[in-house]
Amino acid sequence: MGVALGLVLQRSRFCFTAAARDPVLTGSTSLARAVVIAVAVATVGFAGIQFSAYLAGKPIPGYINPVGIHTVIGGFLFGIGMVIAGGCVSGTLMRVGEGFAMNMLALVFFVVGSVLGAYNIGWWQKVSIKSSPSIHLATALGWPLGLAVQFGLLFALYWFFLWWEYRKVD
Repeated sequence: MGVALGLVLQRSRFCFTAAARDPVLTGSTSLARAVVIAVAVATVGFAGIQFSAYLAGKPIPGYINPVGIHTVIGGFLFGIGMVIAGGCVSGTLMRVGEGFAMNMLALVFFVVGSVLGAYNIGWWQKVSIKSSPSIHLATALGWPLGLAVQFGLLFALYWFFLWWEYRKVD
């Protein structure tokens, strides 16, 4: 599975950083649209699993994590790391497999950052995570409206990316 996934990542040049970077730098939104489609497909699968548990009266499976300042700080730090590394984790792993030395170094620091994050998780639990709300759209809005909002936002993003790529630039 690892080799197959690595081959797909390498051949498709799939990278979440490139999905966000390419529309701004080159105007190409093909990777951004691919990410939106991947999230939509994953939503169908996860919603099916979660809704079947809900119908059976079982707890909703999966991690519904709190959203707070820790999320913003973590995203900011991870974004800085992606800029310095020149890609996201999937892109870095793909480039390590291709033999890029810079990405081998970046992979070492991804591990160092993960270890530091795991070491400090107790502090973050006390300071932010414990007091932050967990948001599950289907529970908050009801299943039909929650899914409609999710797919509506994904649909809007997809069409925005299409518009961005094919807009007329003067």
